[in-house]
Amino acid sequence: MDTTTLDLTRTALLLVDLQNDNVHPEGAFASTGAADHAAEQRLAPHVRELLAWARTQSLTIIHNRIVFYPGGDYGGGNAPIFRMIGPESLKLGSWGADALEGLEALEDEPVLIRNRMSGFNGTGLDTLLRNAGITDVIVAGVWTNMAVEHTLRDAADHGYHPIVVTDATSSINDDWHQAALSYALTNIADFATTSDVTILGTN
Repeated sequence: MDTTTLDLTRTALLLVDLQNDNVHPEGAFASTGAADHAAEQRLAPHVRELLAWARTQSLTIIHNRIVFYPGGDYGGGNAPIFRMIGPESLKLGSWGADALEGLEALEDEPVLIRNRMSGFNGTGLDTLLRNAGITDVIVAGVWTNMAVEHTLRDAADHGYHPIVVTDATSSINDDWHQAALSYALTNIADFATTSDVTILGTN
């Protein structure tokens, strides 16, 4: 896409599920291949670059994290993805549910938590974006074909212009990642790379 048309004063960076259990080599889901694919994508370095750029440009930055709430069956077993989460993986308050090192939120950056796939489901994300006057949403995070895809779909349905940063997302392997980018998201979001985005506003 032609990112030069973006009005940065109306653009937000949304970071999805960049948590230890999801992509860290010692995280709960490392054995699925998620940590390896994140490394292949250079996910953490690319997101750090996006985050530094967004802070320099004074963009609205919102962190979104999925958690397992202890003490009850709050995640439900209605879908396989929810049966994967908990009781120890992504447990609220645990290291696994925490942000990856270097991707922690600053004091003025909201952190929204949820236990569904989409960043819009069960959070105040839409309200925060509308109150901030946001029209364009840049999305990075994990996993491309799950939470990232769901969030982009909901962003479109809520009337935002969704942009996925293709090298700042990852999944459990490249096949699943490419399935989202090559098929599922082609009519939902515009695509950009980290370098496409971080050049904006720097000239």
